[in-house]
Amino acid sequence: MSQRQSNLIVVLDAGSAWTRVLAADLNEGALRYRGHAVVESAGMRKSLIAELGPAARGIKAACDQVERAVRVNVDECVVGVGGPHVGCVNTTATMNFGTRMREIGNEDVGVVIERARSVPMPADREILHLLTRQFVLDHQPGIHDPVGMVGNRLEADLHVSTCSGSAMQSLVTCANRAGLEVTDTVFEAIAAAEATLTADERELGVCVLDIGAHSTEVVVFFEGAVAHTASIPFGGKHFTNDLAVMLELPIAVAEQVKLKYGHTVVTAIPQIDEIEIRAPRLVQVRHRRIAEILEPRAWELMEAVRDSLRDGGVLEALGAGCVVTGGGAMLPGLLEVGESILHVRARMGHPVQFSRMPHELAHPSFTTLIGLMLYSHRKRMTRGMENQGLRSKLRAIFAASA
Repeated sequence: MSQRQSNLIVVLDAGSAWTRVLAADLNEGALRYRGHAVVESAGMRKSLIAELGPAARGIKAACDQVERAVRVNVDECVVGVGGPHVGCVNTTATMNFGTRMREIGNEDVGVVIERARSVPMPADREILHLLTRQFVLDHQPGIHDPVGMVGNRLEADLHVSTCSGSAMQSLVTCANRAGLEVTDTVFEAIAAAEATLTADERELGVCVLDIGAHSTEVVVFFEGAVAHTASIPFGGKHFTNDLAVMLELPIAVAEQVKLKYGHTVVTAIPQIDEIEIRAPRLVQVRHRRIAEILEPRAWELMEAVRDSLRDGGVLEALGAGCVVTGGGAMLPGLLEVGESILHVRARMGHPVQFSRMPHELAHPSFTTLIGLMLYSHRKRMTRGMENQGLRSKLRAIFAASA
């Protein structure tokens, strides 16, 4: 197997149910699919790593499959982070330049951002994302890049996504044990947004719900910037567990019943229909009974989302509605429940495709994985352009002094 290629990007989505790894390379600046792997997760409980050994072995197994597909060594990756330990805070800071106006430089922006990020946090919290919502220059809001503008008072408005330091370290440790260096971490809902949203939706205001196995990750964009992030402790497995308990079924059978017959709107199912379930004995159940079990959980999930948006002050900022994605989003009726509770239009979020990507990956259950790849690609391209700009400036300086 050859050494690692410098243009290869590898991303890891270590979820509660499935561990997914995707590899792509840069071909003239564009992404090109190279390989992916999906293995059943182990050592996870409620979106958190409970046992390092089994979790690391699952990551290693997925990486080994990808290495065989791409025929190069995989030794670093970008990792998605989610779960109920993710939180957020919005913060601001101001920098005054005195009575005389002057030009804003990169150092000024860096100082005011550093002041804004100095928000008090508990000892176990780590910053996951530090995102600029806007700059305000001499009381003029809505500025995205103040460098080169003139004023005497600069304010930075930031959104800070945070996570549990111990939960983050457990994830990094598992990746390290699997032979991977973690080069970046990304909140899963932000990754999902990267793969599903349009520029207009980000500007008008939109909420992305990434429904996983044990949690639902939330991000809201407004006026092109992240305004709110959160994690709701409900996911697809909660619907499965409800069926297993109420119908006295094994978990695996309840999952199949949910996938085949599940619906979250009781009135959408005829009263007279019956289905047969083999578990292992033959059981006859009214089809509507399944919806009667699933509907309350759907309302509980969407009401928790609504409360989170209200607490974040963004409930009325969803001009473009709500985008629901993730494996748990496939449950019929869930969009209708979301529309009823959030009072906005909801649509299913399918990830965008890139070169040579298999059709099977264009499914909501792969949205986070594809989003991690798109996010990593955009960040790498941005960093490349910044480095190129710096080199151009240095060449100009040396040329002028020659």
